[in-house]
Amino acid sequence: MKPIEKASGIGGMLTAFRKLARGRKKITFIGCPGWCNPFAELLGYVLRDAGKDMVFIPNLRKDLAAKVQMTDYGMQLGEKVDASADTVVLLGGLAMPKMEVDVRGLNTMIEEITRGHTDPQILGLCIGGVFQKAGWDKLIDFDYLMDADMEVVTYGFK
Repeated sequence: MKPIEKASGIGGMLTAFRKLARGRKKITFIGCPGWCNPFAELLGYVLRDAGKDMVFIPNLRKDLAAKVQMTDYGMQLGEKVDASADTVVLLGGLAMPKMEVDVRGLNTMIEEITRGHTDPQILGLCIGGVFQKAGWDKLIDFDYLMDADMEVVTYGFK
């Protein structure tokens, strides 16, 4: 694994994601509910006018696959849809130990989602090296892995 691009901040992450999504038709995000669906909505926002279908699956619950769509409130989850896609984006919350996600089951689901699509692509997006720490970079056949790091400073004025 070698770095191909470096960026900073949320804008840098979104720009890098938009570049990786070029040429893709349908993107299915898989992540844990609560932590990851806001990231799917944020990532989806940069593609809102790109004519791509986008879906979010909580954990390994393919039966709960929901459309990521533009609303008056921004990107939000909508009606249940088919999860089949040419691109799968795994979000880092899945790899957190407390989520106890079965990686073999996840790989099986990725195969089901991308079956029949030529040139499927698997992207990983995490913060703080969570995929690498969990060893998933060796267990999942990622095409690209985006690892963000965030520095947080809180200032007090009183």
